[in-house]
Order: sequence, then structure tokens, then C-alpha cells
Amino acid sequence: MASFSFGTGNAAKLLRIPLYAVGRIGALLVPRGRRWVFGCGAGIGDGALALQRHAAAVGHDTIWLTSTAREDREAAALGIRTIRKNGLRGWWATARAGVLVVTHGLGDVNRYANSGAFVVQLWHGIPLKRIGLDSPATTQVPSVPGAPQLRRLIAFLYRSAARRIRVLPAASHRSRGRLESAFRLPDDRVIVTGEPRVDVLSAGSPEERRARASAILRECLDSLDGGTDASRTLLYAPTWRDGAADPAVPTAAEWVEIIRVLEQNDAVLLVRSHPLGEGGYAPPLPSRRVRMLGASVLADVTPVLPAVDILITDYSSLAFDAGLLAMPVLFLAPDAGEYARTRGFYGRFEDVAGEDAATTWGGLLSQLEQLLADTDAFASRSARSATLSAEMHAFRDGRNTRRVYEAIRARGIPAPKGAA
Repeated sequence: MASFSFGTGNAAKLLRIPLYAVGRIGALLVPRGRRWVFGCGAGIGDGALALQRHAAAVGHDTIWLTSTAREDREAAALGIRTIRKNGLRGWWATARAGVLVVTHGLGDVNRYANSGAFVVQLWHGIPLKRIGLDSPATTQVPSVPGAPQLRRLIAFLYRSAARRIRVLPAASHRSRGRLESAFRLPDDRVIVTGEPRVDVLSAGSPEERRARASAILRECLDSLDGGTDASRTLLYAPTWRDGAADPAVPTAAEWVEIIRVLEQNDAVLLVRSHPLGEGGYAPPLPSRRVRMLGASVLADVTPVLPAVDILITDYSSLAFDAGLLAMPVLFLAPDAGEYARTRGFYGRFEDVAGEDAATTWGGLLSQLEQLLADTDAFASRSARSATLSAEMHAFRDGRNTRRVYEAIRARGIPAPKGAA
């Protein structure tokens, strides 16, 4: 079942309005310094980690704001200093920051102290489904008297927060238009630099990338109940349903067929449920052919993509990223029509998924069996994936992070102390 919805989140935001007001006044009275403060809604990872590594390497004073003990441990392992974002110290660190770097929203840092900061919003994927103010889901509120007025107030608050963004990197000009629309930002704020989060998919040779990714994946699986030596690795990454139930959760009979296909093809299926929802994807009987790879196991899945042979998804931006590796992508979308009506897509879903997207596990498994058995089918899907990615990723040279950093500096952010 889902763990979060826009309606409940927005209700909480409305209740916090007095705290926002007090925090904003306080932040405006506190002089900002030169430190770069980082946060990420998914944990220690994503584009925020890539930019933090670069900023720290060139000499900037950086700190990461965390919300869990796990994040503290993961940051410490990387040598990153941390402060808990919620509380007085987190508020002070955010209020004193010269640059705030986030990937999901201003709640990635202390939400009450971002007024007047130079905000870098790295976002966390190329939008396929509509996001921000382009989606009616963003301004959902509970069904209460005055709900239309509350939705308008939420939209106003969202636009006010978005106006604080000074730099929002885009993967391409097509992606740029979507981000400008979703955040209601002028074109000088959204810049085509490529996304720092995918540099890991372009750096080094294919063999080096796969070796790095395999080592991370092995460590994650070993920490659970032992690794796997299957010859094929499949990743299933369903997206969030805005608090609703996931219609693609397999039945017991479908699980039997899934495991049969995996056994016959010596494959393992890694299930990556969205961090904001729980899909209930555990088979009725345990099987080493199906392994959970949720956010509690691995905060950022992008670095392990080179170790994956086939991606299965519905509306995830991973569909665009997989093509950087020429990885075949299969689509399972039983609710595409309903999702288009209630959430919406940029363009047609079929333009991304093709006309043959599966609507049932039976249809998906038929496509998967063909892909695993037929090298020509595998090559055709690989080429299709690479073509889709080339349309959405303008850069694939591993230098996106550097371009974003240079764009930030070009907008008046000073060099590190002592730099020439």
C-alpha cells in the first residue's frame, strides 16, 4: 500500500504555514555565507552527490543535511560532513548557506530557512509523466469544504517556492521545455547542461562501468541474504501512483509464471519499488530469483544500471537513462489510459513505449522470453532504447556535473577561498 500522497502532503504543508512565515523572517535576518549545503529526498546520492563531490574537490566548504541515521552513516563513509536537517542546527546551516542544492524540493534541506538563498534544483529524472504545476496531482488536497480555494493556495505556494530556483539543469532542449513549464520558470533559469546524476553512466569504458556497478550490486545483495550468480539481471522499476494502489502487483499465479521464466533463462529479477510507495511485490513463496532492491537497500539505483541487462518499467525516467547504455526496455503499463487522464504525460506514452507496451504480466513475459532467446530481438530493442535516449540526452561525455558547476559560478557564486 502507498505510504504518501500529494493530498496528505499538501494538507501538512498548509498546517505549517505559520512556521514557514516565522522561518522566512528569520532567514532574511541571517547573513548568508559561502558554504554549499546539499540535500536529497532519496538519500545520499543522485545528482546532489555528483555535484557535492565536484564542489568539495575544487575547494568549496560543503555539508550535507540528513534525516536518518542511515544517511549519516553513508555520508560518513564518503567523508561528507553532515547535520540533521530538522532542528535548530539544520535551520541555521540552511539559513547561513550561500548555495542550496536539492533534487526533489526545498524540503531536502530545512524547509523553513531557504529564503534568499541561491537554489540549485537538480531534479531527479527527465519527466515522462507530468510533474509540478503541469500535473493536477501536485495541488491535490483532501476533500473538505473550501477544497478549490485550498488548491489555489497550494499552487501559489508551489510557484513561490519555484521562483527561488536559480539554476535547474536540463538533459536536453526537449526536457528543458518540460521543466520550464512544470516549475513556471523563465528560460534563463533552466539550462541545457546534461544532468549530473547520469555522469556515472558515461564515465569510463563499458567494461569499467559494468565492473563498478556489479560491485555495488553484489554488496547490496550480499547484505540481504547472499548474492546471485545468475547469467541475466533484470530490473523492474514501477513508478509511484500518487498514493493509489499499484495495479501491476502480480497475482500468485502470475508470480509462478514470472519465476518459471526466470528459472528457464537463468535470470534474476530485481524489484525497485518507488521510494514513496510500497508495491507489495514479494512472491507468495520466497525465491532467490526475485530480489527486492528498494530505497531501503540502495538509495540511488542509477550507479548499478550498467550491471543490468534489461529494464522493465512503466512511466519511470529510467527508460530514458537506460538508453545511455543501449539497454533494452520493456514496458508494463496496465493503467496507461487512466494514468494519462489523471496525471498526464508529456506527449503520448506510445511515443516512448511504442505501440506494443504490455498491459498484463502475461504479455510482458512473452516479450521478455523472446528478448532473452532471440539475439536479433535483443539488438532491435537495444537500438530502440538508444534512439529514445539520444532524443532526450544532449550530452553523454561524463561532464554534466562540470557544466552545471560552471553555470553556477557564472551566475555570481564566488570561487572557493584561496582559489586563484
